Amino acid sequence: MQFTAKQISEFLDGTIEGDETVKVEELSKIEDGKNGSLCFLSNPKYESYLYTTKASVVIVAKDFAPSQPVNCTLVKVKDPYSAFSILLEKYNEALNLDKTQSGIQEPCFIHPTAKIGKNVFIGAFCTIEANVEIGDNSKIYSQVFIGKDSKVGSDCVINPGVKIYNRSQLGNKIIIHSNSVVGSDGFGFAPQPDGTYSKIAQIGNVVIEDDVEIGANTTIDRATMGSTFIRKGAKLDNLIQIAHNVDVGANTVVAAQAGISGSTKLGDNCVIGGQVGIAGHLNLGKGTQIGAQAGINFNTEENKQWHGSPAQPLKEWMRATVIFKKLPEVDKRVRELEAKIEELKAIIEQVVTIQNK
Repeated sequence: MQFTAKQISEFLDGTIEGDETVKVEELSKIEDGKNGSLCFLSNPKYESYLYTTKASVVIVAKDFAPSQPVNCTLVKVKDPYSAFSILLEKYNEALNLDKTQSGIQEPCFIHPTAKIGKNVFIGAFCTIEANVEIGDNSKIYSQVFIGKDSKVGSDCVINPGVKIYNRSQLGNKIIIHSNSVVGSDGFGFAPQPDGTYSKIAQIGNVVIEDDVEIGANTTIDRATMGSTFIRKGAKLDNLIQIAHNVDVGANTVVAAQAGISGSTKLGDNCVIGGQVGIAGHLNLGKGTQIGAQAGINFNTEENKQWHGSPAQPLKEWMRATVIFKKLPEVDKRVRELEAKIEELKAIIEQVVTIQNK
């Protein structure tokens, strides 16, 4: 499909600088732009590419002023990143023709008591157990398991290989990527006098609210009692572990390989970096931001930034990082001073010996 710069500008409510009739047919990164492609510039770090790119159209901010001549047409919008994300979504919809798929492929097992909504697609080798409800327009792809008494809302996309345990409750417009597990047992064991561990039954469930996206190979444990919650609008990356009775706040984002221990509550709009470890039974305030690989074992106040392991406030961590980088130099200077002290001690001993004679 082809679109003119003018059509793109009208769609994004932007303005044009350059040839409004130029056509684009694909999206690309600005550094890889070529004739017929559409790019965006949001990060000033990439501005140099604007003056060398071969892209036909580039989306930029309304107040952006080029420091050099440009060969492409500029579409100026309020927020280039958000505008480009809208175009990516439309482009993705056009590519994924199976978005309109419906019906049930064979072989599948669907329990007679399951309730399947309108325009639902269920791929081959899926298992839908007793009393499951699936809302309208949802897509359940191959080899998905949905346990009994679970509910999947409308307009959901459950990708191949996802396993959803019994009594899980999923809202609307949820996306779960391949091989993620929702509702597995929480990690609960009671130590015994003989050194063994007795399993504690996990009788709760998982509740995922509307507009949540969960990456591939992420695991969300069901609660020991009550529910593990993923609140509305939260976004979870790949390879994340969410333990039993965790409560992930609305519009919170968690990057890959993070682990959140049992009964910890994350406030709304938190940002959790990659490989962050969060201990159990904590409360992280609304708007908490945690840098990659940080370790959190304490409650946090609202709208604070934390880095390092053990974690420190951002400014303290930055100062400590500067000192840490200088440690080899400091160590060398200490060793040199120690050597000089030893030399001085030897000289003093010689002087004292001479004086005593």
